[in-house]
Amino acid sequence: MIFLLLTIQSLVTVSLLQLFKFLNLIKYRGYNTEEAKKWYPIVIFLVAMIYTGSKALQFLPIPVYTIFKNLTIILIAYGEVLWFGGSVSSMILVSFGLMTLSSVIAGWNDVSMAIHSSHSHSPVMIGYFWMAINCLSSASFVLYMRKRITLTNFKDFDTVYYNNLLSIPLLILPSLLLEDWSKENLLMNFPPGHSQSIVWAIVFSGISAFGMSYASAWCVRVTSSTTYSMIGSLNKLPIAISGIAFFGDEASFSSLTSIGIGFIAGLVYSHAKAYPTKKDLTISSASSATNEKQDKQ
Repeated sequence: MIFLLLTIQSLVTVSLLQLFKFLNLIKYRGYNTEEAKKWYPIVIFLVAMIYTGSKALQFLPIPVYTIFKNLTIILIAYGEVLWFGGSVSSMILVSFGLMTLSSVIAGWNDVSMAIHSSHSHSPVMIGYFWMAINCLSSASFVLYMRKRITLTNFKDFDTVYYNNLLSIPLLILPSLLLEDWSKENLLMNFPPGHSQSIVWAIVFSGISAFGMSYASAWCVRVTSSTTYSMIGSLNKLPIAISGIAFFGDEASFSSLTSIGIGFIAGLVYSHAKAYPTKKDLTISSASSATNEKQDKQ
Protein backbone atom coordinates (compact mmCIF):
# COMPACT_ATOMS: atom_id res chain seq x y z
CA MET A 1 0.00 0.00 0.00
CA ILE A 2 2.47 2.51 -1.29
CA PHE A 3 0.06 5.46 -1.51
CA LEU A 4 -1.05 4.97 2.10
CA LEU A 5 2.58 4.92 3.21
CA LEU A 6 3.36 8.09 1.27
CA THR A 7 0.27 9.78 2.73
CA ILE A 8 1.44 8.98 6.27
CA GLN A 9 4.93 10.24 5.44
CA SER A 10 3.48 13.54 4.20
CA LEU A 11 1.32 13.85 7.32
CA VAL A 12 4.34 13.24 9.56
CA THR A 13 6.39 15.80 7.62
CA VAL A 14 3.69 18.49 7.89
CA SER A 15 3.25 17.70 11.60
CA LEU A 16 6.99 18.08 12.20
CA LEU A 17 7.01 21.39 10.35
CA GLN A 18 4.14 22.67 12.50
CA LEU A 19 5.88 21.50 15.68
CA PHE A 20 9.21 23.09 14.81
CA LYS A 21 7.48 26.32 13.82
CA PHE A 22 5.56 26.36 17.13
CA LEU A 23 8.87 25.94 18.97
CA ASN A 24 10.34 28.85 16.92
CA LEU A 25 13.01 26.58 15.48
CA ILE A 26 12.11 27.24 11.84
CA LYS A 27 10.06 29.67 9.76
CA TYR A 28 8.09 29.11 6.58
CA ARG A 29 5.23 30.72 4.69
CA GLY A 30 1.68 30.02 5.77
CA TYR A 31 -0.85 28.50 3.41
CA ASN A 32 -1.92 30.80 0.59
CA THR A 33 -4.60 29.71 -1.87
CA GLU A 34 -3.13 31.57 -4.84
CA GLU A 35 0.34 30.13 -4.26
CA ALA A 36 -1.18 26.67 -3.75
CA LYS A 37 -2.92 26.85 -7.15
CA LYS A 38 0.37 27.70 -8.83
CA TRP A 39 2.18 24.93 -6.91
CA TYR A 40 -0.41 22.21 -7.56
CA PRO A 41 0.98 21.13 -10.98
CA ILE A 42 4.20 20.13 -9.17
CA VAL A 43 2.25 17.86 -6.82
CA ILE A 44 0.31 16.38 -9.75
CA PHE A 45 3.59 15.57 -11.51
CA LEU A 46 4.88 14.02 -8.25
CA VAL A 47 1.88 11.72 -7.85
CA ALA A 48 1.99 10.83 -11.55
CA MET A 49 5.68 9.97 -11.19
CA ILE A 50 4.97 7.67 -8.24
CA TYR A 51 2.00 5.94 -9.88
CA THR A 52 3.57 5.43 -13.32
CA GLY A 53 6.78 4.19 -11.66
CA SER A 54 4.87 1.53 -9.73
CA LYS A 55 2.98 0.50 -12.90
CA ALA A 56 6.21 0.30 -14.94
CA LEU A 57 7.78 -1.95 -12.31
CA GLN A 58 4.89 -4.40 -12.71
CA PHE A 59 6.05 -5.14 -16.27
CA LEU A 60 9.76 -4.23 -16.37
CA PRO A 61 12.74 -5.56 -14.41
CA ILE A 62 14.34 -3.13 -11.96
CA PRO A 63 17.61 -2.82 -14.02
CA VAL A 64 15.64 -1.78 -17.12
CA TYR A 65 13.66 0.69 -15.01
CA THR A 66 16.93 2.12 -13.67
CA ILE A 67 18.34 2.59 -17.18
CA PHE A 68 15.33 4.65 -18.23
CA LYS A 69 15.53 6.72 -15.02
CA ASN A 70 19.16 7.49 -15.84
CA LEU A 71 18.18 8.49 -19.38
CA THR A 72 15.67 10.91 -17.86
CA ILE A 73 18.64 12.96 -16.64
CA ILE A 74 19.37 13.88 -20.27
CA LEU A 75 15.78 15.07 -20.68
CA ILE A 76 16.11 17.18 -17.53
CA ALA A 77 19.45 18.60 -18.65
CA TYR A 78 18.06 19.87 -21.96
CA GLY A 79 14.96 21.11 -20.16
CA GLU A 80 17.26 23.28 -18.06
CA VAL A 81 18.88 24.57 -21.24
CA LEU A 82 15.47 25.76 -22.44
CA TRP A 83 14.10 27.07 -19.13
CA PHE A 84 17.10 28.26 -17.15
CA GLY A 85 19.79 29.00 -19.69
CA GLY A 86 21.99 26.09 -18.74
CA SER A 87 24.44 24.33 -21.03
CA VAL A 88 25.27 20.69 -21.68
CA SER A 89 28.96 20.19 -22.40
CA SER A 90 30.49 17.15 -24.03
CA MET A 91 31.90 16.00 -20.66
CA ILE A 92 28.45 16.14 -19.07
CA LEU A 93 27.08 14.02 -21.92
CA VAL A 94 29.95 11.56 -21.38
CA SER A 95 29.01 11.30 -17.69
CA PHE A 96 25.38 10.58 -18.65
CA GLY A 97 26.54 7.90 -21.05
CA LEU A 98 28.78 6.30 -18.44
CA MET A 99 25.97 6.27 -15.88
CA THR A 100 23.64 4.59 -18.36
CA LEU A 101 26.37 2.10 -19.32
CA SER A 102 26.83 1.31 -15.64
CA SER A 103 23.12 0.43 -15.35
CA VAL A 104 23.21 -1.68 -18.52
CA ILE A 105 26.20 -3.72 -17.28
CA ALA A 106 24.64 -4.23 -13.84
CA GLY A 107 21.44 -5.68 -15.26
CA TRP A 108 22.46 -7.04 -18.63
CA ASN A 109 20.67 -10.37 -18.15
CA ASP A 110 17.40 -8.62 -17.35
CA VAL A 111 17.95 -6.10 -20.15
CA SER A 112 18.50 -8.82 -22.76
CA MET A 113 15.39 -10.67 -21.56
CA ALA A 114 13.36 -7.46 -21.78
CA ILE A 115 14.59 -6.83 -25.34
CA HIS A 116 13.63 -10.38 -26.32
CA SER A 117 10.22 -9.98 -24.71
CA SER A 118 9.57 -6.72 -26.56
CA HIS A 119 10.21 -8.49 -29.87
CA SER A 120 7.65 -11.14 -28.98
CA HIS A 121 4.96 -8.50 -28.29
CA SER A 122 4.54 -9.54 -24.65
CA PRO A 123 2.98 -7.28 -21.97
CA VAL A 124 6.44 -5.76 -21.41
CA MET A 125 5.47 -3.19 -24.06
CA ILE A 126 2.89 -1.88 -21.60
CA GLY A 127 5.77 -1.39 -19.18
CA TYR A 128 7.60 0.76 -21.74
CA PHE A 129 4.45 2.86 -22.12
CA TRP A 130 4.26 3.51 -18.36
CA MET A 131 8.00 4.09 -18.28
CA ALA A 132 7.78 6.77 -20.96
CA ILE A 133 5.11 8.62 -18.99
CA ASN A 134 7.19 8.21 -15.84
CA CYS A 135 10.22 9.80 -17.51
CA LEU A 136 8.14 12.77 -18.69
CA SER A 137 6.44 13.27 -15.31
CA SER A 138 9.77 12.95 -13.45
CA ALA A 139 11.43 15.57 -15.64
CA SER A 140 8.39 17.85 -15.41
CA PHE A 141 8.30 17.55 -11.61
CA VAL A 142 11.94 18.51 -11.10
CA LEU A 143 12.03 21.25 -13.73
CA TYR A 144 8.73 22.89 -12.81
CA MET A 145 9.57 22.79 -9.11
CA ARG A 146 12.80 24.69 -9.73
CA LYS A 147 10.92 27.14 -11.95
CA ARG A 148 8.36 27.86 -9.21
CA ILE A 149 11.08 28.14 -6.53
CA THR A 150 12.84 30.72 -8.72
CA LEU A 151 9.71 32.74 -9.50
CA THR A 152 8.22 32.74 -5.97
CA ASN A 153 11.53 32.93 -4.08
CA PHE A 154 10.48 29.94 -1.98
CA LYS A 155 12.84 28.94 0.80
CA ASP A 156 13.55 25.29 1.53
CA PHE A 157 10.95 24.84 4.30
CA ASP A 158 8.36 26.61 2.12
CA THR A 159 8.95 24.00 -0.58
CA VAL A 160 8.77 21.13 1.91
CA TYR A 161 5.53 22.49 3.39
CA TYR A 162 3.69 23.00 0.10
CA ASN A 163 4.93 19.77 -1.47
CA ASN A 164 3.76 17.61 1.45
CA LEU A 165 0.59 19.49 2.39
CA LEU A 166 -0.81 19.58 -1.14
CA SER A 167 0.19 15.97 -1.86
CA ILE A 168 -1.92 14.53 1.00
CA PRO A 169 -5.31 14.65 -0.81
CA LEU A 170 -3.74 13.53 -4.09
CA LEU A 171 -2.12 10.54 -2.37
CA ILE A 172 -5.01 9.40 -0.18
CA LEU A 173 -7.42 9.43 -3.14
CA PRO A 174 -5.56 6.83 -5.26
CA SER A 175 -4.98 4.86 -2.07
CA LEU A 176 -8.72 4.63 -1.47
CA LEU A 177 -9.51 3.93 -5.12
CA LEU A 178 -6.65 1.67 -6.24
CA GLU A 179 -5.30 -0.10 -3.16
CA ASP A 180 -6.83 -3.07 -1.38
CA TRP A 181 -8.45 -1.93 1.89
CA SER A 182 -9.99 -5.31 2.69
CA LYS A 183 -9.65 -6.68 6.19
CA GLU A 184 -7.50 -9.55 4.92
CA ASN A 185 -5.02 -7.23 3.22
CA LEU A 186 -4.82 -4.92 6.25
CA LEU A 187 -4.10 -7.92 8.48
CA MET A 188 -1.41 -9.05 6.03
CA ASN A 189 0.24 -5.61 6.05
CA PHE A 190 -0.29 -5.07 9.79
CA PRO A 191 -0.05 -8.50 11.46
CA PRO A 192 -1.48 -8.45 15.00
CA GLY A 193 1.80 -9.44 16.62
CA HIS A 194 3.89 -6.87 14.75
CA SER A 195 1.47 -4.00 14.05
CA GLN A 196 2.99 -1.70 16.67
CA SER A 197 6.54 -2.11 15.38
CA ILE A 198 5.32 -1.58 11.79
CA VAL A 199 3.53 1.64 12.79
CA TRP A 200 6.70 2.92 14.47
CA ALA A 201 8.70 1.98 11.38
CA ILE A 202 6.27 3.98 9.22
CA VAL A 203 6.57 6.97 11.57
CA PHE A 204 10.37 6.71 11.39
CA SER A 205 10.14 6.60 7.59
CA GLY A 206 8.07 9.80 7.81
CA ILE A 207 10.84 11.47 9.83
CA SER A 208 13.33 10.30 7.21
CA ALA A 209 11.03 11.66 4.48
CA PHE A 210 11.13 15.05 6.23
CA GLY A 211 14.92 15.09 5.96
CA MET A 212 14.83 13.90 2.36
CA SER A 213 12.25 16.55 1.41
CA TYR A 214 14.37 19.31 2.89
CA ALA A 215 17.58 18.01 1.29
CA SER A 216 15.85 17.71 -2.11
CA ALA A 217 14.44 21.24 -1.92
CA TRP A 218 17.84 22.62 -0.93
CA CYS A 219 19.65 20.71 -3.69
CA VAL A 220 17.26 21.86 -6.44
CA ARG A 221 17.41 25.48 -5.24
CA VAL A 222 21.18 25.72 -4.72
CA THR A 223 22.48 23.55 -7.56
CA SER A 224 20.27 22.53 -10.48
CA SER A 225 17.61 20.03 -11.49
CA THR A 226 20.23 18.07 -13.45
CA THR A 227 22.63 17.83 -10.50
CA TYR A 228 19.76 16.76 -8.25
CA SER A 229 18.82 13.97 -10.67
CA MET A 230 22.45 12.92 -11.13
CA ILE A 231 22.85 12.59 -7.36
CA GLY A 232 19.70 10.48 -7.33
CA SER A 233 21.40 8.08 -9.73
CA LEU A 234 24.73 8.11 -7.90
CA ASN A 235 23.18 7.29 -4.52
CA LYS A 236 22.43 3.79 -5.78
CA LEU A 237 26.17 3.04 -5.84
CA PRO A 238 26.72 3.11 -2.04
CA ILE A 239 23.59 0.96 -1.71
CA ALA A 240 25.09 -1.58 -4.11
CA ILE A 241 28.36 -1.57 -2.15
CA SER A 242 26.46 -2.02 1.13
CA GLY A 243 24.63 -5.00 -0.36
CA ILE A 244 27.93 -6.65 -1.25
CA ALA A 245 29.66 -5.76 2.03
CA PHE A 246 26.87 -6.41 4.55
CA PHE A 247 24.04 -8.41 2.98
CA GLY A 248 25.82 -11.12 1.04
CA ASP A 249 25.12 -9.91 -2.50
CA GLU A 250 27.38 -11.54 -5.09
CA ALA A 251 30.50 -9.51 -5.91
CA SER A 252 30.53 -10.50 -9.57
CA PHE A 253 32.70 -8.95 -12.26
CA SER A 254 29.69 -7.20 -13.81
CA SER A 255 28.50 -5.71 -10.50
CA LEU A 256 31.96 -4.43 -9.56
CA THR A 257 32.50 -3.05 -13.08
CA SER A 258 29.12 -1.35 -12.92
CA ILE A 259 29.94 0.30 -9.59
CA GLY A 260 33.35 1.43 -10.86
CA ILE A 261 31.91 2.98 -14.04
CA GLY A 262 29.20 4.64 -11.98
CA PHE A 263 31.74 6.34 -9.75
CA ILE A 264 33.74 7.44 -12.81
CA ALA A 265 30.53 8.96 -14.21
CA GLY A 266 30.12 10.93 -10.98
CA LEU A 267 33.70 12.18 -11.12
CA VAL A 268 33.36 13.23 -14.77
CA TYR A 269 30.12 15.10 -14.04
CA SER A 270 31.62 16.81 -10.97
CA HIS A 271 34.65 17.94 -12.98
CA ALA A 272 32.45 19.22 -15.81
CA LYS A 273 30.34 21.28 -13.39
CA ALA A 274 33.27 22.53 -11.31
CA TYR A 275 35.46 23.50 -14.28
CA PRO A 276 33.19 24.56 -17.16
CA THR A 277 34.80 25.70 -20.39
CA LYS A 278 34.70 29.35 -21.44
CA LYS A 279 32.30 28.41 -24.22
CA ASP A 280 29.87 26.87 -21.73
CA LEU A 281 30.04 29.95 -19.50
CA THR A 282 29.31 32.26 -22.46
CA ILE A 283 26.34 30.19 -23.61
CA SER A 284 24.99 29.95 -20.05
CA SER A 285 25.27 33.70 -19.43
CA ALA A 286 23.59 34.61 -22.71
CA SER A 287 20.75 32.14 -22.20
CA SER A 288 20.23 33.29 -18.59
CA ALA A 289 19.88 36.90 -19.74
CA THR A 290 17.30 35.85 -22.35
CA ASN A 291 15.28 33.89 -19.79
CA GLU A 292 15.32 36.79 -17.33
CA LYS A 293 13.86 39.09 -20.01
CA GLN A 294 11.15 36.54 -20.79
CA ASP A 295 10.24 36.18 -17.09
CA LYS A 296 9.94 39.97 -16.70
CA GLN A 297 7.70 40.17 -19.74
